[in-house]
Amino acid sequence: MPKQEYRRGNPVRSDRDRRLPHHSSIEYNADTPTSLLEASVIQWHWLEERFPERDQFNSIHEKLAARWQESGLDSCVHFACIRDHSEDFATTVYMQDTAIQAGLETKRLFIDEIGWDGRHFLDLDNARITTLFKLYPWEWFIDERFSPYLLREPWQTIEPAWKMVLSNKNILPLLWEMFPNHPNLLPAYVTSDRLCGSHVKKPVFGREGANITITTDGTEIGTSGDYAQGAYIYQALMQPPKFDAVYPVIGSWIVRDEAAGIGIRESSVPITENTSRFIPHLFC
Repeated sequence: MPKQEYRRGNPVRSDRDRRLPHHSSIEYNADTPTSLLEASVIQWHWLEERFPERDQFNSIHEKLAARWQESGLDSCVHFACIRDHSEDFATTVYMQDTAIQAGLETKRLFIDEIGWDGRHFLDLDNARITTLFKLYPWEWFIDERFSPYLLREPWQTIEPAWKMVLSNKNILPLLWEMFPNHPNLLPAYVTSDRLCGSHVKKPVFGREGANITITTDGTEIGTSGDYAQGAYIYQALMQPPKFDAVYPVIGSWIVRDEAAGIGIRESSVPITENTSRFIPHLFC
């Protein structure tokens, strides 16, 4: 593989300008940015403290702050997540911090603290919510008691409602139907009968490796979780590489429409779960 040299967030192709092999996309997440704090800040501090002479593909923080500045928002931005969930809370606080660094006014609340007065969504101070960043899946958001009013209020949500199309695993069969045999996609369908050989069964609204089943040569391995009920999709299996008895998977971050960095998760089994380790990276 040809070497690629990186400076913070700016990949520079080496003198050997040869074509890199294609890599297949296993999943796509367009709604809930978990593992963001690890990928953006924590692994960068690890690099600076341990290997200050090395570099890393990571401009997530800078691109997030720049995106807030480009947004043109001139009113308070509210940040909300579910109560009593430390990871979601930390991620929400971090996203709020990137907005503050961009010069925006912000407030934070929990999802169950969002109110409705018959005309507008309100926070606990009865201040109108005009822009809301929510670390809360859209399929849960539309089940909240205020969901009948979501289309009545001319407010802005981040991520927007159209991300419901992209943020569940039905996007995988749809992409394969639109771009069959694309080198960056894996075959995926809503039924298993169109797949020959090894494949993966995934719940449409599943997260963090829950309720995944891998079928290989007639044998199955799987995970438990809270998403067993509901629809599934079926995707051709691409076994992750195995190094020193662990399986690493690269997560690529995109801010707006630009690649912003990567994060690596590794597990002792081929399924990446919420307990899988986050591993920082560096370039020589």
